[in-house]
Amino acid sequence: MRCLLLGPPGVGKTHLAVALGREAIERGYSVLFTTAAFLVATLTKTHLAGRLEEKICPCAKPKLLIVDELGYLPQEANAAHLLFQLVSRRYERGSIQVTSNRGMGEWGEVFSDPVVARAILDRLLHHSHVVTIRGESYRLHKKRRSGLLKTGSLATNHQPA
Repeated sequence: MRCLLLGPPGVGKTHLAVALGREAIERGYSVLFTTAAFLVATLTKTHLAGRLEEKICPCAKPKLLIVDELGYLPQEANAAHLLFQLVSRRYERGSIQVTSNRGMGEWGEVFSDPVVARAILDRLLHHSHVVTIRGESYRLHKKRRSGLLKTGSLATNHQPA
């Protein structure tokens, strides 16, 4: 199973991903949690060292791979190709969960390559659940309620597609 958790910052995507990961562990499944930035940096480093297969294999083994914060930082085209290789390796073999603050229509910009973005989405969306969380950041909401932040001082209307 694949799951995409989409929504603006602060609405609980990571919290939900961690909770689902903990539940999987409690049921006896292996889980690997990583941020997209760390994963891509690690894949890039091992690719440049000629050891990509050594890194992709451990990432492909857990029953559930959770990739957090995809889209917060734009990726270079090469990074998108490396991520595609990992998603392809896991396709139909292991579950993957992705959190993102960007709508799927924006992934071409995130990956600097619309073709690779479509290929990644094609594999992620097959047999997947897409959960779009809307609303205001819980952190900002608390600040507003306490009077530390004025209403309307930060735009919170980002809604992923």
